[in-house]
Amino acid sequence: MVSPALPVDVPPQPWTGRFDGDGDEHRRWWQAVTPYAPRTVPAGSPAARSAVILGFGSDAGVRRNKGRTGAAAAPAAIRAALGPLAFHLTRAVHDAGDVTVAGDALEAGQARAGLAITRLLDAGRLPVVLGGGHETAFASYLGVAGSAAVREGLSVGVLNLDAHFDLRDEPVPSSGTPFLQMARAEAAAGRELRYAVVGISEPNNTRTLFRTAEELGVDYLLDEDCSADAAQAFVAAFLAQVDAVYLTIDLDVLPASVAPGVSAPAAFGVPLPVISAVCRQVAASGKLLHLDIAELNPEFDIDGRTAKVAARLVNTLLG
Repeated sequence: MVSPALPVDVPPQPWTGRFDGDGDEHRRWWQAVTPYAPRTVPAGSPAARSAVILGFGSDAGVRRNKGRTGAAAAPAAIRAALGPLAFHLTRAVHDAGDVTVAGDALEAGQARAGLAITRLLDAGRLPVVLGGGHETAFASYLGVAGSAAVREGLSVGVLNLDAHFDLRDEPVPSSGTPFLQMARAEAAAGRELRYAVVGISEPNNTRTLFRTAEELGVDYLLDEDCSADAAQAFVAAFLAQVDAVYLTIDLDVLPASVAPGVSAPAAFGVPLPVISAVCRQVAASGKLLHLDIAELNPEFDIDGRTAKVAARLVNTLLG
């Protein structure tokens, strides 16, 4: 069965990278990724849960949140960092192109991306969204909430690796509001948002944000408490509460020395080995329904360091 076409603004572009030869023993990401051809695949087939990359090129949310803009260029930068990596995955990976936000038309862009994500989920694929500011998360939520999985009663939790709650109560949505938007949308649908955050920076979240998190029943682990064992136990407890998980990674959860190319670099941050271990834990759970990675700002990156970290995490999650 052929699925509806995705509402992308930019079709998939050619991938590039180092060439060592043809054949699986030489294969790199740029040789393995193919354009996405919309079709529904039955559960259990070899194509089921193949990954589909979708870019979300947006600066509007960060601009509204008075942050450093430039994240609209992130999808291309992450693809460029993925391209040369050796391809050891057993699943197929496709590229569906980009949804882009023109000017300040954030809500329209989120709606288009959400529709694309819903269609990918309903076609049996694992969407991998490359943002964009963290307004990407509300686009992801729209896609997950509109999918057959949720309509049929699957319990989906949202796990955020982030220094910030992003629960701001503002009159205009931004990169700082997506999870409060989710909570309100879930309440309107007669559901409760299951939301947990790894890496919260206490000095970078006001008392109001902590109070909002408490009122919403948000589970969180502070960055200073993120030892490998503590993070693993925290994530295991959250995974046990849900049927499936939407994982969102804000790269500012990492120390500025590891991820300098973000809107708000972290003075402390969670060590990369801990974040990588959490990604492996979520992937191994078999509950990963959808994932996105956000807040890469190539303009402020150093030697492509942050883009390479983003690429490595995507590779880990799909491996």
